[in-house]
Amino acid sequence: MAIPDPLVHVDRAISELRRGAAVSVIGEQKHLLMVAAEALTPEQLEMLRHHQAGAAALVITGTRANVLGIDTTDRAVSRVSHPQGLTLDVIECLANPLAALMNHPNLDGLVVSDADDLAQAAITLCKLSRLLPAALIIEGSQAAPDTLVVKASEIQSYISNAAESLMQVSEAQVPLENAENARVVAFRPRDGGIEHLAIVVGDIDPAEPILVRLHSECFTGDLVGSLRCDCGNQLRGAITEMSRVGSGILLYLAQEGRGIGLVNKLRAYQLQDAGFDTVDANLQLGFDADERNYLPAAQMLRKLGVHRIKLLTNNPLKVAALARHDIEVVERISHTYPANKHNEEYLQTKAIKSGHLF
Repeated sequence: MAIPDPLVHVDRAISELRRGAAVSVIGEQKHLLMVAAEALTPEQLEMLRHHQAGAAALVITGTRANVLGIDTTDRAVSRVSHPQGLTLDVIECLANPLAALMNHPNLDGLVVSDADDLAQAAITLCKLSRLLPAALIIEGSQAAPDTLVVKASEIQSYISNAAESLMQVSEAQVPLENAENARVVAFRPRDGGIEHLAIVVGDIDPAEPILVRLHSECFTGDLVGSLRCDCGNQLRGAITEMSRVGSGILLYLAQEGRGIGLVNKLRAYQLQDAGFDTVDANLQLGFDADERNYLPAAQMLRKLGVHRIKLLTNNPLKVAALARHDIEVVERISHTYPANKHNEEYLQTKAIKSGHLF
């Protein structure tokens, strides 16, 4: 009998969480039952309260706990409980800053403690599901019946395993407005997850350093022309520059909102409208300032036969990340565009807090 693919296990768990179902996460000796906090219903909360394994607790990132002021330690993940049990209002307030802006339940009596590796895996699974990084959990000694079971180790290794499994699945010539000699190459992980794309302009000579841009997908900026960011300008400008110099590769990475997903990016926009900057909005949601991983980009370049590049970027972290994955960046090329009244503060924050070079 074939052993099920760990990537497929996690992919199925992601689907379960996104539709509001419970998932069992198992470790060496312990198990936990989890439900994503943003998908939690009163009926599920009641079910978890009466689960025979023990009391329910909420796990959130240490980042979220810090901005709430309920935990000032350096924990990566915080476990939050209450002697009388957590109410749905309290859970929503702890998990979602937008709910907290409108709802002010009593947070007295909360108990914050360390979260174990299983709880950390639960948070990682929420992030992989592009949901808020918060989960209601109940711990036990065996997996809950009639739930999908996934190993904590499979969750924690998913990003690297998915990136290393990327394979080219299609390719076509696509003449572009500013680069008629262009083709689009699609890469898909082994579990059938979200594809990343390579837009290859001109004829690539792998013996020479290739002009490359890592571009995280941005529905609002790339497709509908949002003025809140500079992504659309950077996308089209990079392709134009590659056409001008004769060749280049733009990697269009499925990492919307610096890796938090489109829905969470829209939540971050709401928080920015309430007074938070682009970095603090991510922290309020419980994410890191930047959740992206550049191993898929490095793997795509290797699949295309490219190992030495000139990188179009204002972000020195991308240079360092590619170097860690054995892609040599021989030159960083600035990639700036004029600000407008809607994105001036956004660009200033990227420079001051994220180290972007403009």
